[in-house]
Amino acid sequence: MTIEEICDDFEDLGDAEDQMQYLIELGQALPGLDALHKIEANRVQGCQSNVWLIAHPDEQNPAAVKFEADSDAIIVKGIVAVLLAAYSGRTPEEILAFPIDDIFKRLQLTRFLSPMRSNGLHSMVKRIQALAQHSLAA
Repeated sequence: MTIEEICDDFEDLGDAEDQMQYLIELGQALPGLDALHKIEANRVQGCQSNVWLIAHPDEQNPAAVKFEADSDAIIVKGIVAVLLAAYSGRTPEEILAFPIDDIFKRLQLTRFLSPMRSNGLHSMVKRIQALAQHSLAA
């Protein structure tokens, strides 16, 4: 599912409770991360719950980066699904230039998050951008 489809679905729902349920469903649909990747080195620092994030070249487009992630918190896993839809499959340059704050505003994600979880959201974005930066340097 693309980030544009998620945004359109979110806007079509309108009601905050329905949007929250949709976010949960996105998280439930996200494939889990293999236990061998759920290690401290892959854990996103600054998140209240556990979030693990890995990056690797996209098999379809070797210039692009593919992300996989998982969380032990259901709402956070939905937010992870949104981030993966926004970033996965893009080139490092596209990732670094992507206007993620526009998506956050459009979806009004922060209303579903405590201040601590909002910090975690920004930590996930920083981690994705750092992995993209690293793949540029490689």
